[in-house]
Amino acid sequence: MKEQFIRTAMLLGEEGVARLSRARVAVFGIGGVGGFTVEALARGGIGHFLLVDHDEVSVSNINRQIIATWDTVGQKKTQAMKARILSIHPEAEVETRESFFLPENAAEIDFSAFDYVVDAVDTVSAKLEIIQRAKAAGVPVISCMGAGNKLDATRFAVADIYQTQGCPLARVMRRELKKRGVESCKVVYSMEELQKPLSGLLSDREAGSRRETPGSVSFVPSVAGLIAAGEVIKDLLNIN
Repeated sequence: MKEQFIRTAMLLGEEGVARLSRARVAVFGIGGVGGFTVEALARGGIGHFLLVDHDEVSVSNINRQIIATWDTVGQKKTQAMKARILSIHPEAEVETRESFFLPENAAEIDFSAFDYVVDAVDTVSAKLEIIQRAKAAGVPVISCMGAGNKLDATRFAVADIYQTQGCPLARVMRRELKKRGVESCKVVYSMEELQKPLSGLLSDREAGSRRETPGSVSFVPSVAGLIAAGEVIKDLLNIN
């Protein structure tokens, strides 16, 4: 038993730690939520990662993303996260894909190669495709709903998508998953009412985006990511 995992083994057992070291987890989206998910999974001893994200670290990420510092600005998020994983868990195997996951390129990833899938992207079409592909492969999946425009980190919950309430993204996902015949999906979601972001503070690039940019703080997306990681580890070890 390696010293860095002794405290973990005190709760999960040596066999539990060994099982996590053999687990293969794919994480889609290495942002404010997904980055903290990966961080906790790496510290928990997960042995193999696939990180999928097309984006680079930007200055505006520094307020909430664990990989975002002035030293990593401009780096691919997947590469910054890979370096961080290996600085925590040098024996981990880390694959990366610097791509924007969409239905058009989804076939490039073999979902059946993984023991768990985490959806931490913010595009509905990608989220739906991730969930459907994981379900078709018989692989457990957890999907993270919206964490932007939120201020109360205590309002997160874990539930089946069809039991959620109060989250606009979850409402859309419920409708679209039902259309596609998906009967269940574990999600992390917030019951907090959306806050209204102040206007006039965005960069020209963000202000010109076709998609509305949400406000965010350091202490909300991180909690969602840590909750998701806890569910992954507990599910891999069959802990209720």
